[in-house]
Amino acid sequence: MRDLGVGFGYLLKGQRWVGRHGKQYGFGLLPGLITLVLYAAALVALALWGEDLVAWATPFADDWSSPWAGLFRGFLTAVLFALGLLLAVLTFTAVTLLIGQPFYENLSEKVDEDVSPDGTPPRSGLSFWRELWISARDSLRVLVRAGLWGLLLFALGFLPLVGQTVVPVVGFFVTGFFLTEELAAVALQRRGVDLRARLALLRSRKTLVWGFGTPLGLAFLVPFVAVFLMPGAVAGATLLARDLLGEETATEDRDQDHPDPDRRITS
Repeated sequence: MRDLGVGFGYLLKGQRWVGRHGKQYGFGLLPGLITLVLYAAALVALALWGEDLVAWATPFADDWSSPWAGLFRGFLTAVLFALGLLLAVLTFTAVTLLIGQPFYENLSEKVDEDVSPDGTPPRSGLSFWRELWISARDSLRVLVRAGLWGLLLFALGFLPLVGQTVVPVVGFFVTGFFLTEELAAVALQRRGVDLRARLALLRSRKTLVWGFGTPLGLAFLVPFVAVFLMPGAVAGATLLARDLLGEETATEDRDQDHPDPDRRITS
């Protein structure tokens, strides 16, 4: 259980790191803002035309007597919007990371450079386009896994009692795991750790992963919060990745005596 607190500690350390490095934080906000606008537009469209979509998909209910057709389609519309909201939460990080690949890659490198004892961040040696392709491919594979979990939990939500108590809790832990995977992938991919190895690494310390990702997933449910937490989440996930790999990390506060946030501190 100690790892739960350690994971949450990395989330806080990441937010503190970007708080001390304003330039990196500012650039890190841009991808989240772009993704937020796209997702907000999609959810508004779903709210406006979801009922029409359900009516088009259920022509067999046209001849049902009132009020059954309206109740049935209203229920399906609510289910459709809830599923869209769930998928938005599950995929927001992946899409934001894909859009912001160069921003977050640079941010993660700066964190590694800052906390590495020798001031040298790991680098993959791959071209930008190769890294982008690997990131997009792996993100899609993770999204498929997350989507399958989402559908399973959504179906289990109809079970009496269990669906209203246990399932939501499990859902938050599942969301936290996949959020952490997507965020830690930025640092782990630079170290040549492929998707299969990343998942095995995260499963080996699930409580650490849950301590980091589950509170973050809960925070992401609040509108606009995800945008402002994303840069710090990437920074914290980089620190978490170093822990998972057993890499030595210099004291996190070693640069507090230096007011210039863009100055790299060496040991």
